[in-house]
Amino acid sequence: MSPSSLAGAWGRLHARRPHGIAAALLPYTPAGSVDWAAFERHLTRTRDAGLDVAVNMDTGFGDLLAPAERDAVLDATRAALGPGRRFYAGAFAQGAADPRAAYRGAILAIERRGALPVLVQCPVMQAMAPAEKAALYADIARATAEGALAFELSPRFGPHGEIWDDETFERLLAVPQLLGAKHSSLDRALELRRLATRDRVRPSWRVYTGNDLGIDLAAYGSDYLLGLASFAPERFAERDAALASGDVAFLARNDALQHLGNVGFRTPIPAYKHSAALFLQITGGLASDAIHPRAPRRPATDRVLLHDCALRLGMLDDPERAWREFVEPFLGAG
Repeated sequence: MSPSSLAGAWGRLHARRPHGIAAALLPYTPAGSVDWAAFERHLTRTRDAGLDVAVNMDTGFGDLLAPAERDAVLDATRAALGPGRRFYAGAFAQGAADPRAAYRGAILAIERRGALPVLVQCPVMQAMAPAEKAALYADIARATAEGALAFELSPRFGPHGEIWDDETFERLLAVPQLLGAKHSSLDRALELRRLATRDRVRPSWRVYTGNDLGIDLAAYGSDYLLGLASFAPERFAERDAALASGDVAFLARNDALQHLGNVGFRTPIPAYKHSAALFLQITGGLASDAIHPRAPRRPATDRVLLHDCALRLGMLDDPERAWREFVEPFLGAG
C-alpha cells in the first residue's frame, strides 16, 4: 500500500518497543552560566527512567555553544551516566572552512567519551547536489569507530537545518557507517515516506522521529530522539511500555504527552527550550527557568498552559502549591 494513503499509514500501526532517546536540555543559572549540578541530575533522572540521552543537540543549545563548551558537556554527561553507558552527542561543523576536518575533530571528542556521534547539518551542505552531499556524509562517517546518526532538521528549528530530497535520503541509506537519522521535518507524510523507503532499501536503518507534534509516530515504525522527552522522561518510558505490551493505555498516555508537545513546540518553535525549562521548574525538576542567554523565551503566561499540561500528566504532587509558587507570581510579567 502507498505510504501516502491512510490505509498505508494505518497498516504500519503495531505494538512495538521504540528506542527512545531524550535530547537533554542544558539548564542555566539566572546569572547566565551552565548549571552543571542541575544538568547532571537531569541526566541521571533520564537514565533512571529508562531512556537514552543525547547532548549537544538543538535542545541542549549545541549550535550556540563553543567547541570547548560542548566538550565540557560531554565530560559532564560521562560523569553523570557513569562508565559503560552509551549516550549520543551532536557533532558540529558550523562556520568551518573545511567541514570534514571540523566533523572529524568533533567525532573524535565524542567517541573519546564513549558516545555515538549525531552529525548535525552545516550550511555548506545546503548548496550540494544529492550525490555530492551523500559523498560528504560517507567521508565524514568513515572517521567513526562504530558509526553515526545523521540529523535532518527543519529550518524552522534553525537556519543550518535542511530537509533532504528523496534522492539524498536514499543515497544516505547506502552509507554503511550511518546507522540511522533523526528526522525533524514535523511532517507526518514525509516521515512515513522515509519509513517506506527505509523498509525497501535498508530495513536495519533507524528513523528517529524528531516530530514533537506527532510523537505517536513511534507506533508507525519510527524510534525517537525528541526534545519533548526531556520534559517528562518517566512519562515517555511509561508510554513506551504500554505500546510494547499492546496496552490501550498507550493512547491516553500519548495524548497527554502530545498536549504538552503542542504547547511547548508551537510557533516560534525554537522557544520550546524555554518551555522545557518552565515545565521542569513547575514540576520540580529545576530550580530556575533560565536558559542560554541568546535563546528565545516564552511569555510568563505560558506557565498557565504548562501547569495544565503537568496536571494532565499527573506530575504535580500539590497542584495548588505549584500554582502559588511557579505560576501566580509571574502572571504580571507578561
